Amino acid sequence: MPKYLFKVKLTVDGLQGLLKEGAAARREVVERLVQSLDGRLESMYWAFGEDDVYVTVEFPDNTSAAAMGLVTSAAGGVRTSTVVLLTPDEIDEAVRKRVEYRTPGA
Repeated sequence: MPKYLFKVKLTVDGLQGLLKEGAAARREVVERLVQSLDGRLESMYWAFGEDDVYVTVEFPDNTSAAAMGLVTSAAGGVRTSTVVLLTPDEIDEAVRKRVEYRTPGA
């Protein structure tokens, strides 16, 4: 199954909810959300820096990943960005593809 990295920034509402419920409770909510989309939560880490939370998930397809990002961001507690993660085998396959390309100005 394809893997995705969700980079999450908490809004003021999201921070207030985290302070009220705690991180373990939020992880359970995310896990149920992922399972409802036929996915599997691989990891969830809180972090210092530009993003507050990093979530890695396996989903059956891009539309499931898009649904998670759309639903969570629309609720107002977070803003997400989604990164499609590729395996070494997928990169090797990409390298083997023949691509016609000309650099700008060449």
